[in-house]
Amino acid sequence: MRKNKRLIILILLAALWLGVGLAQAQSQDVLVLEIEGPVTPAMAAYFERGIVEAEETGAQALLIILNTPGGAVDTTQEIVRSFRASEVPIIVFVSPRGAQAASAGSLITIAAHAAAMSPETTIGAASPVGEGGADLGETIFRKITEDLTALVRSLTERRGEEVVTLAEEMINEARAVNANEALEVGLIDAVADDVPDLLTQLDGLTVVVNDEEVVLETASASTRFFNMSLIEQILHALSNPLLVGILLTIGVQAILIELSSPGGWVAGFIGVLCLGLAFYGLGQLPANWFGLGLVAVAFVLFVLEVKAPTHGGLALAGTATLLIGLLVLFNSPGTPEFARISVPGAVTISVLTAAFFIFVVTMALRAQEAQPLTGREGLLGQIGLVRRAFVQTPAGYYEGMVLATGELWRARADEALDEGSEVEVTAVDGFTLHVKRTAS
Repeated sequence: MRKNKRLIILILLAALWLGVGLAQAQSQDVLVLEIEGPVTPAMAAYFERGIVEAEETGAQALLIILNTPGGAVDTTQEIVRSFRASEVPIIVFVSPRGAQAASAGSLITIAAHAAAMSPETTIGAASPVGEGGADLGETIFRKITEDLTALVRSLTERRGEEVVTLAEEMINEARAVNANEALEVGLIDAVADDVPDLLTQLDGLTVVVNDEEVVLETASASTRFFNMSLIEQILHALSNPLLVGILLTIGVQAILIELSSPGGWVAGFIGVLCLGLAFYGLGQLPANWFGLGLVAVAFVLFVLEVKAPTHGGLALAGTATLLIGLLVLFNSPGTPEFARISVPGAVTISVLTAAFFIFVVTMALRAQEAQPLTGREGLLGQIGLVRRAFVQTPAGYYEGMVLATGELWRARADEALDEGSEVEVTAVDGFTLHVKRTAS
């Protein structure tokens, strides 16, 4: 009995030791997220999933490697809220060299429990702008600016008055600083070359998570990467204006092709899918919607060119209108660099779209106008050979047998035709063909 008790105690101690070991191993894990590009709803969803994963697995910290030119204020505020509600310390690392945490990216970096930057990176220039990159009205600008200024004050007050002042200048004066300047002021906690260097430097740093102090133990922590899902990757990629322009033109082409040659579903399905993705992307970009109207006018000109050929005049006008429409859509004055489409890209899309659309629609119209090849209508105009000579009937017409479309037909004609004569079908009356001698 005493031996059984000892055995039970040993088993419990072993289980306790194993549990403590697993907890320690688990606590050394740092979950790593890496993302580049504008701030989008897909980015916010990715961060939210990462936070949940880090909390559920008991990670030591969540490390976000960030490189962004900025994005929408509402999405940024959503990310900030998720950061501040996290039960796991969040570290934002602006990396690699040459990366930036501009505009909304600076707010995301400031909202983290700890922040770091690689050498030769920048942060700041967070002044709000309006739709299409345009300047906001004075009242609206003041409201948004005051709201963001209050937000950065609350996020940076733990770092001291000098940091608060810098953060306010990022909002009010669009100020930006490099990594060394940010570290000198105290806006960030480290300047690191890579992730191992960062984890070494942050080891022992005390951060405040949900009003509780947490000491980071990252020097010997292992890293585990957590990737975006396929859907998140697709939706995040739609912040690229070149991709949105391609999807927009393909979608309109497919819809018009479906309307010009109805009966199928493939072109219509592709058109709806591409337009849906394109409009989702446009909703994430500061687009000028007047440009979308010019794109629609361009396709009208392409259709008119096909319906009433003008020797290329309307096609040329349509191509120019499409090019201007794409540039207006994405390149209005004040539009951030990440939301702009390059001129060579817009030219390529316009020329290829015009050529492909006119070719496909022309082929479709020719197919509609072509003579049917099956049924009674398909026999009209067909060339046949007389297999039995035509002889006159009491009714006055001539009748014989003709081989046409690989079949023998009873046929009538207005004259006698010898066997072997070549004839053309002029009409079909039930199962009887009306033929005439060919010119040859």
